[in-house]
Amino acid sequence: MLQDLLNEQKCLFTPGVHTELRGQNNRNRRVVLLSGDVMANVRSDVSGVSARVYRGGVWGFSSMAEYTKEAAATVLKAASENADFMERHAGNGKPPLAPITGGQPFVMEDFHDPAQKVYVDFAREVDAYIAAHCPKLTSRKVLATEDSMEKLLKVSDGMDAHILSPRSYIYVFLTAETPAGAPVELFKAFGGSGTFDVNFTDPAALYDGIDKLYEQLMQKREGVYADAGEKTVILGGMMTGMLSHEAVGHTVEADLVLGGSVAAHNLNKQVASDLVTLTDFAHTAFGEPCPLPVFVDDEGTEAKDVTLIRNGILTGYMNSRESAQHFGMEPGGNARAWMFSDEPLIRMRNTAVHPGKDKLDDMIASIDDGYYLIDSGNGQADTTGEFMFGVTMGYEIKGGKLGKALLDTTISGVAFDMLKTVDMVSDSVFWCSSGFCGKKQPMPVGMGGPALRCRVKIGGR
Repeated sequence: MLQDLLNEQKCLFTPGVHTELRGQNNRNRRVVLLSGDVMANVRSDVSGVSARVYRGGVWGFSSMAEYTKEAAATVLKAASENADFMERHAGNGKPPLAPITGGQPFVMEDFHDPAQKVYVDFAREVDAYIAAHCPKLTSRKVLATEDSMEKLLKVSDGMDAHILSPRSYIYVFLTAETPAGAPVELFKAFGGSGTFDVNFTDPAALYDGIDKLYEQLMQKREGVYADAGEKTVILGGMMTGMLSHEAVGHTVEADLVLGGSVAAHNLNKQVASDLVTLTDFAHTAFGEPCPLPVFVDDEGTEAKDVTLIRNGILTGYMNSRESAQHFGMEPGGNARAWMFSDEPLIRMRNTAVHPGKDKLDDMIASIDDGYYLIDSGNGQADTTGEFMFGVTMGYEIKGGKLGKALLDTTISGVAFDMLKTVDMVSDSVFWCSSGFCGKKQPMPVGMGGPALRCRVKIGGR
């Protein structure tokens, strides 16, 4: 756990000037087994300190790959000098950032650091189970991993914080062949927020999930291609989460709004069916902890939920303190940085569509000819809201019943058009938190939602 070397450096802050001082350690533990052979065995820790100063509408930033009192004083001085230089040459005369109340410093609990052998032994047991119970595979891969960001934050106004955010996963990749000899693959991530030793105490707890994944893979190897065209589909919670993050969430990040995203001219307008409400949750959603809770951001802003779409109406953006001041909105704690050497950017936290009142079985029964799309391995979208997502697992719906599994396909459309076709929303939410968002810097994020019945373009053979 980072020792507090920064508190006494606050005396070096310039009165009335927004200043941030951040010490940080990024930790990664990773073991990869491919068909039983260890292919990677990695432990890494990267630490340093950074400072950021705001003057006249511009920022000065400095960082050092060293966590000491001397390094903290050095980056504070450099950041202040950089801010002075930028103000003279590129300042736009904007007023100081509006101060925010600080409250009590926020401190999360310490965590354990299991030995690397713990990861290796657990992965070996999972791999042995797959080898014994999944006979028709052509290859298998097990990845055991934990990553964390530990941050010690001191700010001139706002909340000082000591933030610890570990997450750990077991990824299982299974590959087989179709009767024609073409490869088919599925993967599943087990885990979530917390250290590896807390999330994974018994390999047997994963076996039911592995059995289900293998069953789906065997169905997929006998699967069919979708019929291309615009179809009525049910997006499973994973697909809804992908849509929420990639095709909607990025368009309502305030820095991208200022860059001309589709949301720039749609505030307070209808962008979805009135059944759709979308929120970027801070740390608690629907009465339960979020998969990746955020309590304080890297500007010292207390993290709060940000409602983006309410009953189909676009109601807000995700902001930093600077963009919130520009738009006349309240900052919700969305400014986050990946490494000590990174400046905070506007980032999502746990973005999800709210559940509705429909039962999934009733939604399936309502479709005579369509598809139930469950999992995605990749996707892309741009600031127009246009998207294309890969579909790695899904089923036909024929006469209100599930049919054959689908081979890999894609869906595409424009998010704000597609969301207007939503006419049923399931009553349960699925969360996914095992990936990274790649907006300039990696960042752990959570995304999710209920199943949605809607119209979307689907690819074929």
